[in-house]
Amino acid sequence: MSLIELNNVSVGFGAANHRTEVLRDINLTLNEGELVAVVGYSGSGKSTLVNLIAGLVNPDKGEALFDGKPITGPGPERGLVFQTYALLPWLSVKGNVALAVNQVCQDESLPERNARIADAVDQVKLTPALGKLPSELSGGMRQRVSVARALSFAPRVLLLDEPLSALDALTRSELQDQILELKQRTGQTILLITNDVDEALYMADRVIPLTMGPAATFGPAEEVKLRRPRDRATLLAEPEILASRKRLLDFLVAQREDNADNLTVRELPDADPIDLRSARPTFAFRWVREREAAQTGVPAVPKHKESHKPAEGFVTISKLGKTYPTPRGAAVIVRDFDLHIKRGELVSIIGHSGCGKSTVLSMVAGLSSITEGGVIIDGREIDGAGPDRGMVFQSPNLLPWMSALENVMVGVRQVFYHLNKKEQLDIAAHYLETLGLAGSFEKRPGALSQGMRQRVGLARAFALQPKVLLLDEPFGMLDKLTKLELQDVLLNLRERTGTTAIMVTHDVDEAIYLSDQVVLMSDGPAATAGEILHIDFPRPRDRKVLIETPEWHHYREHLLSFLEERAHQRGMTTHHRRADGTLLRRTASLSLQAAA
Repeated sequence: MSLIELNNVSVGFGAANHRTEVLRDINLTLNEGELVAVVGYSGSGKSTLVNLIAGLVNPDKGEALFDGKPITGPGPERGLVFQTYALLPWLSVKGNVALAVNQVCQDESLPERNARIADAVDQVKLTPALGKLPSELSGGMRQRVSVARALSFAPRVLLLDEPLSALDALTRSELQDQILELKQRTGQTILLITNDVDEALYMADRVIPLTMGPAATFGPAEEVKLRRPRDRATLLAEPEILASRKRLLDFLVAQREDNADNLTVRELPDADPIDLRSARPTFAFRWVREREAAQTGVPAVPKHKESHKPAEGFVTISKLGKTYPTPRGAAVIVRDFDLHIKRGELVSIIGHSGCGKSTVLSMVAGLSSITEGGVIIDGREIDGAGPDRGMVFQSPNLLPWMSALENVMVGVRQVFYHLNKKEQLDIAAHYLETLGLAGSFEKRPGALSQGMRQRVGLARAFALQPKVLLLDEPFGMLDKLTKLELQDVLLNLRERTGTTAIMVTHDVDEAIYLSDQVVLMSDGPAATAGEILHIDFPRPRDRKVLIETPEWHHYREHLLSFLEERAHQRGMTTHHRRADGTLLRRTASLSLQAAA
């Protein structure tokens, strides 16, 4: 029986002469008990689609029906969960859920409403936290409160608008499984909006791609007939899933390519950055040197060309440790962390939240003092921050009053102060154009999407031409499709420049695709490099080809097993069990023996 029907629906916003059509000719049937996922890029109209079904937006054309009747506004039969938690910080879990119950169920007695609240909180397994404030909850727990609030008035349809996208990979997996358990237990009808094709294939009965806006419409749907419960770790080894994934990604990638501008990238000036750790001449001294240079023909600021010949131990991290004093004694965060990186390699550090990954990265960056051990880069031991290390954070931290170009120019002026203004501008513009921002030079951060802001952050880091690029979950806040695109941009740019890179990530697939080595961090306190996995795929890499190889699945299972075992040891909910409930075992293939 169909519960939701959209027939030739179109939706737009704005005044008549400036109206933008967001959705065009949308046709959708959502059957009772079905879980349907809609995937698409940010800005393609996914949230508008949810708001239409929720009754928050009216169609310009066509009809939107619930149970055969027109949708004329919000109603308790449709529960909505947003990407952000939107919890009142001064109210407990019970208080936040009670807001919805007291509004929708005013005719019920207080005991009846309390029973609703208790049942909804129990369904998302938060009963022990009933009296806690949002500040006492993790991000995943806060999102579960939002789900409980939607469930509290027993809606027939649950509308999930990217509810998991702001969570780390492990918490996201846990909530995926809890939503699926809820569906199996209650027979709930669910519409899931997501930017993650793998999440959609794991959870849904049907996956529908959305074209890029404006005037977005549906592409061909993929039926997911794989029996439940599904095994996340081996999902992509299923031929029918792999085929569906390929068709969905091909369709979505084609949308991006069709909308891409024809890029022209200006030439990069032939110049090296100046090492600011060396004494920078005063203006007067620099003027004297420049006058002498004009008279003698000897450059005022000599260039020091770095050799790009591969060398062992270009970055050497030895016995690295970090300890913080506390009233109860020393807290050891990282201990005896060892790592050797060749010039031009990309190394990923992966592990559970709080295991010390970012602490290691901040010590290498010189942003955090080193308690024990040391870091040597290109033969020099680091003793603080420097432009030889470019840092890209999860949030790019752009200066909001400056344009994209000005944000990049801030660093360029510092390390290329010996160049003229045009040459400095060419360097900044080269990297912005390479990253697809040719038309956004003058836009301020507030006018850019999250993905575009992160591109500016990458351009700013690459423009310094650092010896080592440090990436702290650079794509963690991006939608999955933009994330895949920027992974390729990072690889292409890195291979063009030969930059050595160290990246912290929660994403197993990202680590395998990008890296030469993956460092598997043990859990803290006193975390260290528990294992180093060498990824033997040749470069340049093609994601579509690699994901179909047995080696890809060996690496993936190995990493997931490592994380799973540590989650089990910590008493965390496990996420990567086989259908029979047994833990995954590590694969002892030849390709993995190299990590020993």
